[in-house]
Amino acid sequence: MTAQTAHLGYFPRQWQTQVHRERKRFTVCALHRRAGKTTMSIAELVDKAAKCKLDSGLFFYVAPFLKQAKAIAWRELKARVAPLIPYGAVDINEGELWVRFTSNGAMIRIYGADNPDAMRGVRLDGCVLDEVAQMKPEVWHDIIRPALSDRKGWAIFIGTPKGINLFSELYYGAEGKADWTAFLFTCYDTTALDEDEIASMRAEMSDTAFKREMLCDFSAAGDDQLISIADAEEAVKRRYRPGEMDYAPRVIGVDPARFGDDRSVIIRRQGLAVWSPEVMHGKDNMFLAGRVAQHIEEWKPHAVFIDAGNGAGVIDRLRQLGHEVFEVNFGGKASKPGYLNKRTEMWFDMRDWLQAGGSIPNEASLKQDLAAPTYSFNAANLKVLESKDDMKKRIKRSPDIADALACTFAEPVQVPRVLPVDWMPARNDPADLYAELGCN
Repeated sequence: MTAQTAHLGYFPRQWQTQVHRERKRFTVCALHRRAGKTTMSIAELVDKAAKCKLDSGLFFYVAPFLKQAKAIAWRELKARVAPLIPYGAVDINEGELWVRFTSNGAMIRIYGADNPDAMRGVRLDGCVLDEVAQMKPEVWHDIIRPALSDRKGWAIFIGTPKGINLFSELYYGAEGKADWTAFLFTCYDTTALDEDEIASMRAEMSDTAFKREMLCDFSAAGDDQLISIADAEEAVKRRYRPGEMDYAPRVIGVDPARFGDDRSVIIRRQGLAVWSPEVMHGKDNMFLAGRVAQHIEEWKPHAVFIDAGNGAGVIDRLRQLGHEVFEVNFGGKASKPGYLNKRTEMWFDMRDWLQAGGSIPNEASLKQDLAAPTYSFNAANLKVLESKDDMKKRIKRSPDIADALACTFAEPVQVPRVLPVDWMPARNDPADLYAELGCN
């Protein structure tokens, strides 16, 4: 036996074989606990590093925490290359957690996402990101993805659904992209767990926990989640014919950016239909006001609602231009009882609208935003929506697109009555005239 013929002791299950064969440059794998996702990923890294023909090939395995990576992935990696050690085919560095193949110099390194700066400034040929739901989005967007660009390296994302985060964003965002693919394997698909054990867990775990941990159900809403991914996905499937919503008022919602990495958003809604939002980065209030004015002139909305928290300059400019717009104070008093503030009330109204037949465009960012916030009750038993700041700490972004859509529910809007040109009041009393017009 030689290093070239040594068996590495990996016998893939059917689902693992499918991923190895069908994966693309970027592959997202949603898997239940104890499915064998780390084993599969390490095997893929070893195979690609051993066969790498590029100069100084470099491959990473990244877990949320270095301590976690060392306890699980490092042990798995050493076990996988152990048959090659007697032949001098690999070098192992315990201190720096790397394995190097002596035949081509390719290296596999273990890292923790809790120290992202340690991974900067490299050129990567392949990477596995484990338990992506626990990672900050910038680890992928700002560090790993640019490092893969030089030689068009690949990435595998593995994990178990855990609410709205980078993992769910990547999973749903893979659809329709030529170089992306996504897999989902439940505990009934992998044969990794005994059937009696699965039945026991199903009986002992909560329904939500079992759906998330064992069935990899991204849409399994927690008890405190206001809008589920399932609600958003159902809204995407609904389609209304052109003109079907013409009876309803046309409403525009605007959410100006608060900070540098937030987005300014303009969105149109008419009845149960919503159009694709216009999303802007790094634009000042004057630019945003100009874009809103163009939407007003093109679409002739019956009402325009703008978040006043950071939109005072936008509101003032639009009024200078002669447009009637309404400011929305997210922290202000709700119009209906039972809500802590206006923002909470609008989001609950938006949730009810979605469940009543609302239709949204198939855009990952909007769906993720809608399913992001949680809610609770305060001491006065008022509903309280998770704040933007708390949400940003949890999912590393602000739900700006959904907030813009929520603005369209700030107040009821009516379509003005259109009277015939030859209409004349039957009475001369002004009070009678107001009654005819339906005025208060």
